[in-house]
Amino acid sequence: QVQVVESGGGLVQAGGSLRLSCAASGPIFSINSMGWYRQAPGKQRELVAAISNAGTTTYEDSVKGRFTISRDNAKNTVYLQMDSLKPEDTAVYYCNARVRRVLITRDYDYWGQGTQVTVSS
Repeated sequence: QVQVVESGGGLVQAGGSLRLSCAASGPIFSINSMGWYRQAPGKQRELVAAISNAGTTTYEDSVKGRFTISRDNAKNTVYLQMDSLKPEDTAVYYCNARVRRVLITRDYDYWGQGTQVTVSS
């Protein structure tokens, strides 16, 4: 089975930085896109940033200029560098990978278990 595992969350003061990592493993033929979503209490899950296998990036407006997404295709890993963090960035951050499995002809979405990011004021 494909597994997606995040790491790097934690508690940081406003203005600080954190780096999230996410690695996909298992019977993977290719990964189309990888991305980070977040969900704050009482709110819907939202896309924070995504990156295609060609390196094209997308960011949610509130994180532009503060967050940077990158990926290492050889390691099936995606990173999210978060700088100038604000209390409103507090949420559980989830990694998503759109995977083409070996011998399977369509892509499937796989999710990590989530990692808590808390920004104190």
